[in-house]
Amino acid sequence: MKLDPKQLGAALNKLEAIAKNPDGKAIVSAFLHSPFALPPSATKAEYAKLKKAAIAELVERVGGICENDEQLLNRILLEPTNFPPPKNPNFKFIDLFAGIGGFRIAFQEAGGRCVFTSEWDRFAKLTYERNFGDVPFGDITRISEKSIPDHDVLCAGFPCQPFSLAGVSKKNSLGRKHGFEDETQGTLFFDVKRILHEKRPKAFMLENVKNLVSHDKGKTFSVVMKTLEKDLGYVVNWKFVNGSKWVPQNRERIFIVGYDPDQIPITKDEIVIPNGPPANYGYPELSTIIQSKVEGHTIGPGTWDTLLRHRKNHEEKGNGFGYGIHNPPIKPGEVTRTISARYHKDGAEVLIGQNGDRPRMLTVEEAMQLQGYDPKKFVFPVSKTQAYRQIGNSVVVPAVAACAREIGKILKSPRTANLK
Repeated sequence: MKLDPKQLGAALNKLEAIAKNPDGKAIVSAFLHSPFALPPSATKAEYAKLKKAAIAELVERVGGICENDEQLLNRILLEPTNFPPPKNPNFKFIDLFAGIGGFRIAFQEAGGRCVFTSEWDRFAKLTYERNFGDVPFGDITRISEKSIPDHDVLCAGFPCQPFSLAGVSKKNSLGRKHGFEDETQGTLFFDVKRILHEKRPKAFMLENVKNLVSHDKGKTFSVVMKTLEKDLGYVVNWKFVNGSKWVPQNRERIFIVGYDPDQIPITKDEIVIPNGPPANYGYPELSTIIQSKVEGHTIGPGTWDTLLRHRKNHEEKGNGFGYGIHNPPIKPGEVTRTISARYHKDGAEVLIGQNGDRPRMLTVEEAMQLQGYDPKKFVFPVSKTQAYRQIGNSVVVPAVAACAREIGKILKSPRTANLK
């Protein structure tokens, strides 16, 4: 017997208030999934108070008496309904800068179980919780690397801010002083670095925009690679990957994969980052994604006039900027432009022509399929504007999944049998 969603939701809300912590709901969620592990960002005193309150609250709602706390929690444990983790996972991973969970879907499909998630955007956290049953922790800069659970793979689609090349000695929110020169300090990549250094996972996968390589005349990428290879000692390979090989959207990204040579004996050339899917992959043609009859998505006359004017100005200047439009009937092999987080503003990247009317924007269901999400399984409990933003900020799930499978193969390979 388990709590129904309304009962459990009420319990979570009450326990969140008890926690008195910005990550209160995440602490409660982590507590329910791992009741005898101290959740990140929770003090021992806070955890003891929370556990006592949780047992009392949940016993009251479930009814009856169990022999012990563990038996009770097993009975009412919240299991994700949309994307359950594998029952017998082959490895553990953490999901940093998680967004709406593209990495999580990919690595669960590869046999992994997620043991920690971090995402600061409150709307993305709602979507993540709705689909996976876990509440992500918030600002990763405020969570000590020592409190993060042990894991085999670190996953991160980390944001790229300009790196300051001057190390600044200061005390941050974790109460630690940095009196050394650190070229990544002040960026979110620094948080990836400190977690890799402390937890030393067997492998990692990072994703970023293609321009990471050319940013600041290559200096930024040079710092990233130096940090991963020389400072941390990982064996690393990287590759530009275009999501258009898996979905009908032109989306070039850089995938960076590394392994700890002390745990996984491997050379750079042995690190496989797939360029595309296998021959038997069922490619989703754009014509099968675009719906024939859609209401309520036609762009307004002012927006359309603005797009026309901007396109004309760009054409006169001799560059190729402007809106992208697909007119039915959509031909086999058609691929859209890259959908971005600003798509909700005017739909300029991908418009669908309508005979005798202004073009329309993609529906949320169409847009999510351009990133490889299944509209029959994945749910957006947020506004349409927020859904478009979240889709634009996400990853091409099947492209990440292809890489995740290769990582899974390495982790299961005989080469790791006699290593810790």
